Amino acid sequence: MRTPEEGMLLRIFIGETDSYKSKALYEQIVLKAKELLLAAVTVTRGIMGYGADNEIHTSKILRLSDDLPIIIEIIDIEDNLKTILPFLDEIIGGGFVTMEKVSILKYRKEVSR
Repeated sequence: MRTPEEGMLLRIFIGETDSYKSKALYEQIVLKAKELLLAAVTVTRGIMGYGADNEIHTSKILRLSDDLPIIIEIIDIEDNLKTILPFLDEIIGGGFVTMEKVSILKYRKEVSR
């Protein structure tokens, strides 16, 4: 069964080697999102990009980087996403965060009776 609703996508751009309290920053963000019961989170590792430092990071063999781009995407309604923003303010030393409206299509299994 498909249920449509309006929501928000919070997208966080950081580096693979970014950390907080001796753990990978992306891992800390996912754990906080889970603690806050946010609807869905995905972490993606990029193959090439640049960010706040304006330095190219790539997985090409001749220029192997150990700090590839990481994108964390969190989907939920706007009010719920706002609960993680103070945490992001505290832990992100460099990077970008975007928010955009999205249409969410939730798929759930129908319960047979």
